[in-house]
Amino acid sequence: MTVERPTVGILIGGGPAPGINSVISAATIRSILGGSDVLGIIDGFKWLVEGGTGQVRPLSIEDVSRIHFRGGSYLGASRVNPTRSAECLDNVLFGLSSLGITCLMTIGGDDTAFSAMTLENRAGGRLRVIHVPKTIDNDLDLPHGIPTFGFQTARHVGVEIVKNLMVDARTTRHWYLVVTMGRKAGHLALGIGKAAGATLTVIPEEFRERPVKMQRVIDLLIGAIIKRLEHGRADGVAVLAEGLIEILDPRDLGGLEHVERDEHGHVRMNEVDIGDLLRRELTKQLRQMGIPSSLVAKNVGYELRCADPIPYDIEYTRDLGYCAAQYLLDGGTSAMVSIQNGRFTPIPFKQMVDPSTGRTKVRMVDVDSQSYHIARQYMIRLTEADLRDQDLVGRCAALASLSVEAFRERFRTVL
Repeated sequence: MTVERPTVGILIGGGPAPGINSVISAATIRSILGGSDVLGIIDGFKWLVEGGTGQVRPLSIEDVSRIHFRGGSYLGASRVNPTRSAECLDNVLFGLSSLGITCLMTIGGDDTAFSAMTLENRAGGRLRVIHVPKTIDNDLDLPHGIPTFGFQTARHVGVEIVKNLMVDARTTRHWYLVVTMGRKAGHLALGIGKAAGATLTVIPEEFRERPVKMQRVIDLLIGAIIKRLEHGRADGVAVLAEGLIEILDPRDLGGLEHVERDEHGHVRMNEVDIGDLLRRELTKQLRQMGIPSSLVAKNVGYELRCADPIPYDIEYTRDLGYCAAQYLLDGGTSAMVSIQNGRFTPIPFKQMVDPSTGRTKVRMVDVDSQSYHIARQYMIRLTEADLRDQDLVGRCAALASLSVEAFRERFRTVL
């Protein structure tokens, strides 16, 4: 009697990240060699939540054997949220069952991880699920020092862009406000800024009290511009995490009620151009101080997401894809794959949940770490020592057309 081969489904949630195709390739090859068929599910959960089962692609070793070099996603991706209703979850489970899929591999960030966790729980044992942590934001709750795949490539490409902007800034006496992706955490902005030697980097985690008045961020940037001018330079590059928009006081932005949100409830970052918002306000306030300035806002995000993966991410994702497939072949379920100390270590879904929110945990930048403090040491920012230095603060105050007392009062909040 012929034994029916099990079928593994692979889908990608969220946005692109370098290395997706390498996971697909390694997981497909290992699954087929292990005795399973593989179906690639097109566009994440998009069609499944609508009850569709026709948007799939049978995968063979020949199909995927060389896609690991390429950026983008061989199977597409989407941010469709299957947890928005019980009906959507049941549609997904019915569709997977109709396709003969008994094992599901999801590739994505924290929202996709939550969807995978919820789906596995809803299935009640009918579906085994493994999640592969993918995001250039590096914010999934992996142990310290272990990146999410795609982050290293995104940082690498981002550094090359910022390096060129730094040369252009000095040549043309511009200031660039470079906004990078990072909805909740500032890992990518800090990684790019620190590695490139940007003038300064601003991330949400450095602001402990929320919400943050936009003027505080403006003053932080003005302080850096003035200190740079005092050093004889009218140029610079500030790297900003896009997640700053989430912590700013909405009253300073005219409210965000009009801004469209995605299916997970997040503000669509492309709907709010925080770089241009800050540029316009900075230009106005610098002009009022009599400080000549030429500011350019530059968003760096889409250039990073679909870059061809660097060798680090290719090797890393081949390990992740292999281990995820092997975990399913061995009967495993309900976990996120990780490589710790060179060994596959599944992280159970239940350990990923933040009890205060019921959602998957998010890894933030530890602003108390030595690594962050080192990054701060190389930034051009006003410091407490600067405001205590009578000669320096006098020169800076003169540049801003303020008295020493007024300068200290205004900029003490940026320390």
